[in-house]
Amino acid sequence: MLPDIKSITRPELETRLKTWDEPAYRAGQVLDWLYQRRAASWEAMTNLPKPLRARLAEHFTLQALELVRKQGARDTTQKVLWRLADGALIESVLIPANPALYGEASDRHTLCVSTQVGCAYGCKFCASGLDGWKRNLEPQEIVEQVLATERAVADDKSEVASTPPVPPVTRHPSRLINNLVIMGMGEPLANYDNLLKALRLLNAPWGGGIGARRITISTSGLAPQIRKLGAEPEQFRLAISLHGATDEVRARIMPVNRKYPLAELTAALEDYQRRKDQLITFEYILIAGVNDHLDQTRPLAALAQRVHAKVNLIPYNTVEGLEWSRPTDAVCERFLAALEQLGVTATLRREKGGDIDAACGQLRLKTEREAVTQAC
Repeated sequence: MLPDIKSITRPELETRLKTWDEPAYRAGQVLDWLYQRRAASWEAMTNLPKPLRARLAEHFTLQALELVRKQGARDTTQKVLWRLADGALIESVLIPANPALYGEASDRHTLCVSTQVGCAYGCKFCASGLDGWKRNLEPQEIVEQVLATERAVADDKSEVASTPPVPPVTRHPSRLINNLVIMGMGEPLANYDNLLKALRLLNAPWGGGIGARRITISTSGLAPQIRKLGAEPEQFRLAISLHGATDEVRARIMPVNRKYPLAELTAALEDYQRRKDQLITFEYILIAGVNDHLDQTRPLAALAQRVHAKVNLIPYNTVEGLEWSRPTDAVCERFLAALEQLGVTATLRREKGGDIDAACGQLRLKTEREAVTQAC
């Protein structure tokens, strides 16, 4: 198969164009079309000579995600379902401007990105793995989620504009999306090499131009990969899907804890901190009767203080077909207050997207099962 043009770096592109005796500035033009104008076809690259466009098409693919389904209003959280070239479905979630979820500054738009089709890690409360793991996403399929989402938003604005519509390919001096959270479908660190290549493309000034500190990688706790990530030069942020402050509680809902129990995970995080010296985020989904009792706050506080982490509390987003339920608001508030009294920096997410099946994998699962029902 041909490589996709959005999976190669600028030096790789420059080398290829040089062998074709193209002037040096052509690389900049191609990259501008890809990452700034978000071109979805070779024909759109109108300032490139037709013979060069034809040659690029002979040596590279230029795949664009197909929009299958979208839930949510333009000014609120939007969940988007994409179809890949092989027909597989993945999800992205666009979160509008609000106080920062992970960085110091206020977010403009944050995109939650998927890294796999399905998930093999089987967290008991999550919809992503209910139909199992299918495959890893390629670098360009991760990158394209950003570009395709921005394309879709531009198309939405064109539809409602009272002035003549904006062309589908337009230059934007800055990204609509300037924050990424890699915590959609899949376990990001199980697709380590493809993920890092994609993030470097999205971080590069000639590519996506999204700052490393505005990119948060979430993991369920793959200790070896956390250590490996700590040795990388980029200052990507790290979030841990913790959801339990003791091995007993965590193992009940997260099978990964059997392979990497809290002691091993903690040691990896301490190693990461020695290298990076940056604040880690603990994602803690509050599930009624499972991990929302106040006896979990002391071990959680101790762990957060040990590895210099803040805690992001998230009331459970109910998934059809799973037994878990959301705690009451009062229980969530008490849990937050107890952590704060113990000296932990903590937030309680008044979650966006609960009415649009925004938990990872829900829209994909719903769409696939509807298709099966219709086929029968």
